[in-house]
Amino acid sequence: MVRVPLSPQERQRGERFGLLLRQARGDRSMVDVAAAAGVSAETLRKIETGRAPTPAFFTVAALAHALNLSLDDLAAACAEDAEGGDQTMSA
Repeated sequence: MVRVPLSPQERQRGERFGLLLRQARGDRSMVDVAAAAGVSAETLRKIETGRAPTPAFFTVAALAHALNLSLDDLAAACAEDAEGGDQTMSA
């Protein structure tokens, strides 16, 4: 199966999502958060650095739960960024 290349907007949204996760993780280690979410630390590292800009829904949901984030807040923050809105998110 061949993947369609991501658009610049999709790449930016993935980078923004990674930044939001890093901010929400704060002082917690990547290993601790990944373990709490049931994903590998490498998966979390790829998402946080934008190398995996379109993670699976269940991965996003598990990370949101582990970081005590609302999926609605994450979606809104990424949408705001795509529209040129606010660049910060409160956890």
